[in-house]
Formats: sequence, C-alpha cells, structure tokens
Amino acid sequence: MEVNSIALIGYRGSGKTAVAQALAARLGWDWVDADVEVELRAGKSIAAIFAEDGETRFRDLEAIVVDLLALRQRTVLALGGGAILREVNRKAIRRCGAVVWLQASVTTLERRIAADPSTAARRPNLTASGGPAEIPRLLAERTPHYRACATLEVDTEGKTPSDIADEIVAALGLPSRR
Repeated sequence: MEVNSIALIGYRGSGKTAVAQALAARLGWDWVDADVEVELRAGKSIAAIFAEDGETRFRDLEAIVVDLLALRQRTVLALGGGAILREVNRKAIRRCGAVVWLQASVTTLERRIAADPSTAARRPNLTASGGPAEIPRLLAERTPHYRACATLEVDTEGKTPSDIADEIVAALGLPSRR
C-alpha cells in the first residue's frame, strides 16, 4: 500500500488531533485538523456554524475541506468524527492510502470529551439530548462507516498519543525520525 498521507478517523475524543501531532513529528510530515480548517473557511466555530447555518451547511463545508486535504502529500489529517458520514468524503479519505480508525470505549470517550476545554465552546451536541447518551447512539450509526474506510484499527485505551503514533508507524512500516 502506498501511503501518500494518513487520515485519522474516529469518534470525538478518540485522540485524532493529539495523535496527528505526535505521528507527524515521528514522520517529519505536516499535520492538519480538518475541523480547524472548516472553522477558518467559515470564519466561526463549528458550534456557531451548527447554530446559525445548520448541520447541512457544516457538512457541505466539511466535504470541501476533506476533499482538499485528501490531496495533500506527507500530511497527517485529523478528521472530524462525522466526516465519514458522506460517501463523497469516504471516497476522498481513501485517497490518502492509510486510514487509521482510532477507537476507545464509551467511558473513555466521555471522560476525554468532558476534559477537553475546547469541546463546549467549539463543538455542538450532535443530538437533541447531547451528553453521554449521544455517544453510544452515534457510535452505533458511525461504526460501519469507520470500519469501511479504515485500513488500520487502533485501540487507544490506556495509551499516550506518542505510544499510538509509534504503533501506527510500526503497523504501516513507515520510516520514523525517532
């Protein structure tokens, strides 16, 4: 498998951004957070996009960003948790060569999300109820899409971003700068 870039997928709180940074450092590549790119393009937070323009507008912006990012070379992409919902995004993501699904238990995801100070300010609840009940419901909906896209699945339980980056580099057989 030729690896032009690496896309990290998984639910919110699975560690995509932290792992992208560690993995990019290991490889000597660039990294980018797709959610940040969407916010830059929109000129507002994801929460504001959802509130003012709706989820469809957010997903439209996300599709543009995913398509552009998937063209990059030697880049680790931290994609939004729902980026896999649209088929056009799944096709773009597969162009990367390596698609790594970062997984964690519902309990761990809940803990990580609660501990992330940017979550409340930047990210909307994705269902009317929000909170812990949203995680298993959305995971059940998204898991088939994550699985269909992934060329590698990595359990992040009890591992640091550095440990996870090392595991990905080894599994993909990539040269590490470390």
